Amino acid sequence: MLKLQNTLSNTIEEFKPLNGNTVTMYVCGPTVYDYPHLGHARCYITWDILYRYLKFLGYDVKYCRNVTDVDDKILAKAHNENTTAEAISSKYYQIFADAMKALNNLQPDFEPRATKTIGEMIALVKLLISKGYAYEADGDVYFRVKKFDGYGKLSKQPIDDLEAGARVETSSKKEDALDFALWKKDEENGYKSPWGIGRPGWHIECSAMSKKYLGEQIDIHAGGADLIFPHHENEIAQSEAASGKDFVKYWLHNGFVTINKEKMSKSLKNFVTINALLEHYDADTIRFFILTNHYRMPVEFNDEALLSAKTGFKRLQTALDEVSSFAGKENIVEDKNAEEVEKFKNAMDNDLNTSVALSVLFDLASKANSAKANGDKVLAGKYVGTLKMLMSVLGFTCKKSQMSEDELNNRLETIKDKLDFVEDKSIRGYALIDKVIEIRANARAAKNWDLADKIRNTFDEIGIIFKDGKDKTIWLEKE
Repeated sequence: MLKLQNTLSNTIEEFKPLNGNTVTMYVCGPTVYDYPHLGHARCYITWDILYRYLKFLGYDVKYCRNVTDVDDKILAKAHNENTTAEAISSKYYQIFADAMKALNNLQPDFEPRATKTIGEMIALVKLLISKGYAYEADGDVYFRVKKFDGYGKLSKQPIDDLEAGARVETSSKKEDALDFALWKKDEENGYKSPWGIGRPGWHIECSAMSKKYLGEQIDIHAGGADLIFPHHENEIAQSEAASGKDFVKYWLHNGFVTINKEKMSKSLKNFVTINALLEHYDADTIRFFILTNHYRMPVEFNDEALLSAKTGFKRLQTALDEVSSFAGKENIVEDKNAEEVEKFKNAMDNDLNTSVALSVLFDLASKANSAKANGDKVLAGKYVGTLKMLMSVLGFTCKKSQMSEDELNNRLETIKDKLDFVEDKSIRGYALIDKVIEIRANARAAKNWDLADKIRNTFDEIGIIFKDGKDKTIWLEKE
């Protein structure tokens, strides 16, 4: 039975959905004004794994992850770059979406944008005003925090001790310093509303979008631990004040990614972008690195840890490749009743203990290798098929790491007459690819675009593409 650490109760609870076999799950998505970083990778890989595991357990999961595309930071960036907020949010949303795909995160069932849900936000604010939980003040609308009896129950902070926290602006318009904005007057960048031209506050966005796509009550609301206060605390207040019902059954939060023991963040300018990271490490290595730590614990980022993750994942991938090749497709089967599957589920059921789940994968890899050494294709196929199944549950790509050198040479043979730019005709296989990358890099440096394009087009014919990074070029087999 799946058990999860509920931030609201501060205990590990047995997971029981509100509505039979259906699970509603909301994750706070990005504010799209800059490049996504490793902290985002940690967050969205974590909840991607929960999404995958719930589906593996047989639940019908409805997963919503929003996009905040109206925000002070977006407007500030648009002003600084002399462009529109829409241009900024569109650009960085696409970068975010590409990064999520590159990390092999599944697409959520719903991915609403704040700017497309303005009507629902206005309706929710009007309801809160009608119930006396909110008030208008010169074009702004604020939530009366002290009127909501349960305020502070998620962050475990007595209301008398609370101060206006992150993103809670102090204003002379407020009745109380703790009151937070539901709607902000903004005649330059705003939308029509009963209170004049303005735009929504950050917190009301998630309440409106989760209600629209998942309903007034949802099973799981997840995000980074930095969102507990004020964002999630404020979501609870405004959602429950509006509906009169409990908003979320299970609140889940992942820990920070740290560098030199400090939280990775854009404000501290100590972040590593996902794009930059992918120039040096593949998606499976990054995922493995994140999964070696429990999702609620801080993760210290450094190259040594990532190199260790690369080595660890390579052990799994090598077993997958070599044993699959030995066993043959006809013998590869997923044994869902295997002892190792039960061990895997026991680990994941214990608040997503992915480090123990990884140890089960290594056990399967070891058994698969042993079966191969003993010449048992049937047993090897069962072990490797089960290994691939469980690797997929954790979101690994399970792609063949590289084509064999024989296969590569067979492909190269078909274009040998076009490789006149390689002087040494004796070079073959991987060495030839490395030499071609060197020749192409020199051509690009010399602005010899004709040669660089010729190389790219020639290798494209045999399904090999070159990916240029900041420091080096790598080659990949075309999907």
